[in-house]
Order: sequence, then C-alpha cells, then structure tokens
Amino acid sequence: MQDLVPGQPAPDFSLPRDGGDTVTLSDLRGGPVVLFFYPKDNTPGCTTEAVAFTGLLEDFAASGATVLGISKDSVKKHDNFVAKHDLKVALLSDADGDVCETYGVWGEKQMYGKTFEGITRATVLIDADGKVARVWPKVKVDGHAEEVLGAVRAL
Repeated sequence: MQDLVPGQPAPDFSLPRDGGDTVTLSDLRGGPVVLFFYPKDNTPGCTTEAVAFTGLLEDFAASGATVLGISKDSVKKHDNFVAKHDLKVALLSDADGDVCETYGVWGEKQMYGKTFEGITRATVLIDADGKVARVWPKVKVDGHAEEVLGAVRAL
C-alpha cells in the first residue's frame, strides 16, 4: 500500500468477476471506483465487509461510484459467497495475485502468532479520471464502508 500515492494513476487491470464477466478498471473512468481488497470469501471479517458494502451499494451508485471487491478466491468461490450472503457488490478474482502485488496488498501477515503470506485488508478510492484519490491500508471493518462512502461523496 505504501507505493500508492493520491494523485498518481491507478494501475489498470482486467479480472474475471462473479457471474462470469470480466471487469477492466480503465473501462470505469468517468465515475469513482472503490476497490476493497479482502483476504478470503466466507470468513467473518470479509463477510461483514462485503455485506456492509452491499448495504450501501445504492448510496454508492447514487454518487456515481462502482464498488469492487478483490481477493485471490476463484470465481466459483465468489459465486458461492454471493449466493450465500445475497451480495450485490461485484467480486473480482485475482487468482494469480498480480493485482494484489501491484496494489501492494500482498505480503507477510501475522495471526495467532503465526506468520504467513496473504492479502492485507485495504481499500483504494479512485477518482473519475482514474487517479488514486485515497488509500486505506490495514482496514478495520466496523464503519469502514460508511467512511468510504463519505470520501466518495466528498470527491
């Protein structure tokens, strides 16, 4: 996350999404884009975060914003996650981890005294011109979707 600086162009990508389509970031120019990176489908924190963004999706849309969740889970896992929790946010599969690496969210983590490689929960707000507007490294889930919505409205 340290490499992303507000004002710089957001790195472009194309990734498969739940339901089978492909999303290309540069195709979404003209409106803000929220990228929320999360570790794993169907885990407590990730479920809470995805449900929170889903609950505010109409408010994001009213502000012209697109919300995209990104993890290394497969499209099939995303499809199951969406169905199980009635999610409305698009979930993108970065199975090979290239986008996670590019955005600086892949790296060493610690949990329960163990060190491992994984995705750091982080969010990037991209403005209508495709530039990084704001970065939230190491997100705490509670109240985060609401804070991001406030930032979108302030653009």
